Amino acid sequence: MSKPASSAPTTPLRLAMLGMIDGNGHPYSWSAIINGYDRTEMARCPYAAIPNYLGAQPHEQVRVPGVQVTHLWTDNPAEAPAVARASLIPNIVARPEDVIGHVDAVLVATDDGSDHVRRARPFIEAGLPVFVDKPMATTLAELKQFIAWERAGAKVLSSSGLRYAPELARLAADRGSLGDLRWMSLVTAKTWERYGIHVLEPAFVLLGPGFLSVRLESRPGVEVAHLVHQSGTQVTLPIIYDGGATFGTVHVCGTKGQSHFRFTDTYTAFRNQLLSYIEFVRTGRAPHPFPHTVEMMCVLIAGIVSRQENSRCVTVDEIKNLL
Repeated sequence: MSKPASSAPTTPLRLAMLGMIDGNGHPYSWSAIINGYDRTEMARCPYAAIPNYLGAQPHEQVRVPGVQVTHLWTDNPAEAPAVARASLIPNIVARPEDVIGHVDAVLVATDDGSDHVRRARPFIEAGLPVFVDKPMATTLAELKQFIAWERAGAKVLSSSGLRYAPELARLAADRGSLGDLRWMSLVTAKTWERYGIHVLEPAFVLLGPGFLSVRLESRPGVEVAHLVHQSGTQVTLPIIYDGGATFGTVHVCGTKGQSHFRFTDTYTAFRNQLLSYIEFVRTGRAPHPFPHTVEMMCVLIAGIVSRQENSRCVTVDEIKNLL
């Protein structure tokens, strides 16, 4: 499993936080984890979970030394001042590309996998490292472009924060006690396109590459993805659109035992994820192989095709062969 950087940065690093769409408060949370935050202003954050998990940490420890989110852009300009005040961001720009020449790296903070190429293009073409919020790409056209950029030497990283969750690290460390894995279930909320990656990526960390097929059963408000891995392990990923109360529930069964828990330490997961990106910017060493991200995007796209074709079982190779 990938490990975040543990050493303190040695040179100042300037980051830009770019984009904010409905239902995604990362410009508040990610910026605050790096910069620290104003308690009074953060209490007004429209995403109540963010001040709650920030407030559970010692206030003086919520920051990353030697790193600062210095620039901010939001899709709705009216939202930027509140984010900047809450998360101590000194500069708001009128256009995302205005940060070029003023920052060392950028974070594309939106979770719309069909619109990330447009958002990332100016910065990749300018040679800046880019973190793309999960999922990186949910269309073949988007995925093809990211693959081309990465092959040309672009520094691109994308992941779900749950890859870095402490609960997953503990499970991975104890995996041997479960024997051969036979089945796992991980529950998410919202939609397959936006939040399927939150449960797919932990399954990928545990099993590695080699997902063979996807069948997505869809009913109003609920979808269930059925995945088969080359190891023989079967994976069930329920997506309950209004299932925030059960988001992150995990059940793993092996030949020697089982593990059942729920992801709850959001702050640590996000902090580890951000530290991992910071290390990537500084060293150029990716915390996990880019082809693994490509395979996960192929799984997501296969699920979309399955839904469109009356829950047909779609092989992952079928999608890979189109790239």
